[in-house]
Amino acid sequence: MATKKSIFEELKAGTSQIIPENELRKKLESGKKLRVKLGCDPTAPDLHLGHAVVLSKLKQFQDLGHEIIFLVGDFTARIGDPTGRSKARPPLSDGDIAQNTKSYFEQVGRILDPERITVRYNSEWLANLSSTDIVDLCAKVTLARLIERDDFAKRMAEKAAIGFHELLYPLFQGYDSIELKADVELGGTDQTFNLLMGRFLQEQFGQEPQAVVITPLLEGLDGVQKMSKSLGNTIGLTEHPDQVYGKLMSISDKLMWRYFLVLLGMPEPEVAALQQHVRSAVEHPKDVKKRMAHAVVARFWSDEEADHAQKQFVAVFEKRDYSQAQVITLPENTENPLWIVDLLRALGAISTSSEARRLIIAGAVKIDGEPVTDFKASIAWKSGMQIKVGKHRVYVLG
Repeated sequence: MATKKSIFEELKAGTSQIIPENELRKKLESGKKLRVKLGCDPTAPDLHLGHAVVLSKLKQFQDLGHEIIFLVGDFTARIGDPTGRSKARPPLSDGDIAQNTKSYFEQVGRILDPERITVRYNSEWLANLSSTDIVDLCAKVTLARLIERDDFAKRMAEKAAIGFHELLYPLFQGYDSIELKADVELGGTDQTFNLLMGRFLQEQFGQEPQAVVITPLLEGLDGVQKMSKSLGNTIGLTEHPDQVYGKLMSISDKLMWRYFLVLLGMPEPEVAALQQHVRSAVEHPKDVKKRMAHAVVARFWSDEEADHAQKQFVAVFEKRDYSQAQVITLPENTENPLWIVDLLRALGAISTSSEARRLIIAGAVKIDGEPVTDFKASIAWKSGMQIKVGKHRVYVLG
């Protein structure tokens, strides 16, 4: 049986920071069933592997028998989290929020046991706050504290507008922890300010403050910025596993080690040993990357799909057998010719127009071996046409 110390170390592994460590230790040692919160605003219909990092950590708490609260920020989504934003987010409609929420649950079930999740919506309490309640909440926090936040400080320095409603966002997220009486809250490093606001407000309202477990952000396919749909550098949890495997094989060797550490949770000594194998030519980087890609698909899809994706990759990209490429049949009512961006979107090869533009500019989109260089191009598509996107994704039209 694992000791309490080993349980804490297991939970700490792969995190960026736990604030404060001694409080989480005490909570775990108490034997109490902890209320562990993860909040997520339904701002887009698809989750990606970046979300899988914090969800995997949440799964560890679930496996230990703690109460997992998946908080849908259906009210805060109307404000939009200002984290990392140079301007205010556009508001979402009720329809968008409802559709995105439904999609989230389907994807979260890939990682968490959906039968052992408590689902709450912060509109349950935030929509019912009176003017007096909001004034009392605002009185707990100074403006100086809010504008210390990097996002706001940067925008002020650039004389960019900050909506007053944006200042309320961290207060409302913190108030969620009060309503839920959260013992622990999880989030990425970009959420540190909001997570600590929850601790602060719980103290102000006479509650025991939550411990904060902060997980690292996963860099996207570009290896530079965090994985984000708006940046077009994501691997979505709803994507076909063959596509996922190909995308993973396209990342840099340097980023590969980061995926072993952050996404798969491999201990640093094991990663260091693999790196030494590569340096000493015991293993080729491509073989190690194939191991990483297979492990990711196996964990977040299935072993069978990982095996198939690897076989398909070897057949298409090592043996050049394009008959094994993924076949996509477009709907009968699809326009012909079709704008190249819409064609790539129909294939599931891109998530945003900006991603398509980046790929086309880089010469990474080829049709029947010929590069597409015009972002505005209309493509007369036909059955049997081969479309290559990046180094390791090939589609054949059915």
